[in-house]
Amino acid sequence: MKNQFQVRYACSPNETKELTTEGLRKEFLIQNLMEADSVNLVYTHFDRYIVGGAVPVTTSLKLTTIDPLKSDYFLERREIGIINVGGAGTVTVNGEKYPLAYKEALYIGRENKDVVFSSDNAKTPAKFYLNSTPAHKVLPTKKISQSDAEVVELGAMETANARTIRKLIVNSVVETCQVQMGMTELKTGSVWNTMPAHVHDRRMEVYFYFEIPQDQAVCHFMGQPQETRHIWMGNNEAVISPPWSIHSGSGTSNYTFIWGMAGENLDYSDMDHCKITDLK
Repeated sequence: MKNQFQVRYACSPNETKELTTEGLRKEFLIQNLMEADSVNLVYTHFDRYIVGGAVPVTTSLKLTTIDPLKSDYFLERREIGIINVGGAGTVTVNGEKYPLAYKEALYIGRENKDVVFSSDNAKTPAKFYLNSTPAHKVLPTKKISQSDAEVVELGAMETANARTIRKLIVNSVVETCQVQMGMTELKTGSVWNTMPAHVHDRRMEVYFYFEIPQDQAVCHFMGQPQETRHIWMGNNEAVISPPWSIHSGSGTSNYTFIWGMAGENLDYSDMDHCKITDLK
């Protein structure tokens, strides 16, 4: 069993526009989250957000604290959202078991000392995608199934962005302090997500791309609306989106991604839209 973490520092727009392709990927792209028998975490200084993956195969995995938190246990001052993107598994919180099927979610509030991940079948292990943020109060743990999600249909085939948005860990579904998570599924023949693009200075965001077919990819766009950059991404990879940045993508096929947010504002619709024709 491995528990490992990285730290990513916050970058300003001025720094970011000077980065090379390698530099851009080093600062914002998150790879190798889903490793067998490992908990991998990335602690970013954007809103103290933590992105992670846990893949229990031959053994259960415990969520343990990391040095940047300076805490006795991981959720001492934090909350966490979890979405399973693999086979059936279970998250055990202080001895209580929460089975999670594919694309089901779990919210765990602060001050829960013991969080353990396990898979039902080692041949088809669970892959738990994790987003964690600081929390100011204790809230109940809650499982969110697909039927519990708030569903929104957006886009159109004519603009190659027909998609289904499933809001899983949002305040209209479960009370949280600041973490929000959901899933966007692109329909066959559609490739664009979050277009027209937007920014929201009141919160940052992380995208996790999955269900990308083998030998296909997604081109993720970021940066200020008049100073955009791009990062090519593969399956089960995440990308950090600063509050000042757009976050949009186009794939060589349809795909699914998980969005996670944190910051001052919990209003999902609070965003500043950018006209497509104004992007540069």
